[in-house]
Amino acid sequence: MTQAVVAGLVLVGTVFGLLGAVGLLRMPDVLVRMHASTKLATLACGLTLAAAAVHFGSADVTIRAVAILLFLLLTAPLAAHMIGRAAVTTGVPLWRVTAPDWLCRRRDAPEGDDTADRAGPLDDTPRR
Repeated sequence: MTQAVVAGLVLVGTVFGLLGAVGLLRMPDVLVRMHASTKLATLACGLTLAAAAVHFGSADVTIRAVAILLFLLLTAPLAAHMIGRAAVTTGVPLWRVTAPDWLCRRRDAPEGDDTADRAGPLDDTPRR
């Protein structure tokens, strides 16, 4: 029974890893590509680590797998956020459907224009 659980976890983890790779190749801009690769790669690694913990069944392997998974869950979103922020601030061209956010408007605002700081994330109207 354990072999079937391990095989299922590895298979599902492999499918999610493959979907992440396809998303990395097929998505239109850097932000959407990064979202697909980060979320699916984290899920694939988590499932593979769960498979390793179930397969070996010892406490030390399970503790290591949980520690690695926690490290991934803490660092992957932070790294994706920083890479996305760097892409937006350096002016990487985005897909035409991607809505510009306050960071884009603030970067392009003239000196002394405080309306750019108050603009909402998806619209051009200032907040009250």
